[in-house]
Amino acid sequence: MSAKVSVIILNWNGEKLLRRFLPSVVRFLPENAELVVADNGSSDTSKEYIKKDYPQVKLVEFDRNYGFAEGYNKAIAQMTTPYCVLLNSDVEAKSDWVTPLLDFMENHPETGAAQPKILSVENPEKFEYAGACGGFLDKHGYPYCRGRIFDTVEVDNGQYDSPVSVFWASGAALMVRTEVYNRAGGLDKEFFAHMEEIDLCWRIRLLGYDIAVVPQSQVFHLGGGSLPAENPKKTYLNFRNNLLMLHKNSPDNVRRSRLFVRRLLDTVAWAKFIVTLDFKNASAIVGAHRDFAQMRKFYTGHPQKDILTSSPNKPVSILWQYFIRGKKNFNRI
Repeated sequence: MSAKVSVIILNWNGEKLLRRFLPSVVRFLPENAELVVADNGSSDTSKEYIKKDYPQVKLVEFDRNYGFAEGYNKAIAQMTTPYCVLLNSDVEAKSDWVTPLLDFMENHPETGAAQPKILSVENPEKFEYAGACGGFLDKHGYPYCRGRIFDTVEVDNGQYDSPVSVFWASGAALMVRTEVYNRAGGLDKEFFAHMEEIDLCWRIRLLGYDIAVVPQSQVFHLGGGSLPAENPKKTYLNFRNNLLMLHKNSPDNVRRSRLFVRRLLDTVAWAKFIVTLDFKNASAIVGAHRDFAQMRKFYTGHPQKDILTSSPNKPVSILWQYFIRGKKNFNRI
């Protein structure tokens, strides 16, 4: 049976994660899917481990570390299957999760990308922070999920088990039509890390495709392996990339006012860090705005249509809902 899906794990010196999680991914891979490890110039023995223990896994070797976004772009450029899955190396499978996603995509040609339900490896009864059960953006561009708002992660009681349209799908386990991925321009390598999949999904939606979550498919994600939430580098990337995303994907008639409001809200966040004497994270916000001002000039093409406040997003402020009204769960918004 020829493969219809390429499940691609991007690896850089990740032998420890591969040894822990690759066996389950291989075990539950359906016959119509191929497993690909794209290696970003690793210097450990992860490539040797794959060649010796999993010769059936296709190994794509790059000459150096191209980073997350460009690494996936280079890997997907070599794929000939109609569907690709971007799969983090710290994802565990406990059943065939590929087939429900593929069936949904095949039966819904208007869907450009989809994600499974993502639960926590360490707390399987809970959703996992990075994507949970499908993502949304509020009217100011803040991301939140079915099952996770800011740092509040819900227990999975089946409350979000229906497939629905979402605004963005998690890059931890993202199935995408290969042709749509390429037409949308792939992941933006300038983001380096954080929110690059949200930006991609926004561009896929601008092409006229839907994004979905299919909870009948589920995986378990370790998460948090790159940068802890309080790390100033993560603060910098989240603030900078959110500004870039809003700038890139907002039309002329709303972009300036939208960014003005975000600057005000970011100033409040900066002040909070100052009051709590967290000067490193306060400095990270300043650096994010400084670098955004330099990077924005390279993004000159903007869409004519504003889709941020249209369905499936809600024209609400998640900050107001969460911090002022005390609504911590998605189904209460």
